[in-house]
Amino acid sequence: MIIDSHCHLDRFYKKGQLDEILQRAVNSDVQKIVAIGTNSDDWKIYQKLTNDYAGKIFYSVGLHPTDIDDNWENVLSEIASYFENNPRPVAVGEIGLDHFHLPKDLDSAKVIKATQVEVFKKQLKIAKKYNCPIVIHSRNSFSECVELIDQNGVDWSKVVFHCFSDGPDEIELLNKRGGRGSFTGIITFKNAQSIRDAAIAQGLDKILIETDAPYLAPEPFRGKPNEPAYLHHTAEYCAKLFNLNINEFTKQATQNTISFFNLNV
Repeated sequence: MIIDSHCHLDRFYKKGQLDEILQRAVNSDVQKIVAIGTNSDDWKIYQKLTNDYAGKIFYSVGLHPTDIDDNWENVLSEIASYFENNPRPVAVGEIGLDHFHLPKDLDSAKVIKATQVEVFKKQLKIAKKYNCPIVIHSRNSFSECVELIDQNGVDWSKVVFHCFSDGPDEIELLNKRGGRGSFTGIITFKNAQSIRDAAIAQGLDKILIETDAPYLAPEPFRGKPNEPAYLHHTAEYCAKLFNLNINEFTKQATQNTISFFNLNV
């Protein structure tokens, strides 16, 4: 069994493709999926899917830094209702900072950065309140994210930097604090040696793998829409990276995912 620890299923659901996507996933040994929330619209979808596909789909709630608008305070006020009703989310996320998708105008960019920081801090407090895992989005903002997590007294053992795209120095910094990175299909790309080095430096005992579907399909599907079934290719690549057979690797990665998200499986 393989668990996709980070996927955006709302795209497939809205297109009426979810059942075929899930069947292809099962055919490739991907039997469980953590659907990651980015805004209040997909939270509602994921709560429903977690109920409809009990034991197969789990979900998180979080306001993605590029989904922040003027209504963000009201959006964040909705998060509590998800944790106080069943099925509950397994994490807060994906939350964090994104300094890549910013306007060229420096004044506008400064305002957006400040708002992202405020929203991030409030969601870190929510995660602390519910004592749950946190899924971090960090784009061109690694050190800033780390600093804010430090400042807000978050339990680092509950923190994962999803789609880890930095190097071994950054993964060492996370690991010293007790955090971890999760790896996508990018790890299979020819120009991603620093990411492979980071995965090895982190070690097998903390490894999480994900698709981030419909984004970042691994080789040999690079550039095409991604889906959970393709996680098998990332798992096979990582198994070779760690000099393991596929069953040994997936057993460890699956157990890591279950433990990190406290999945009831």
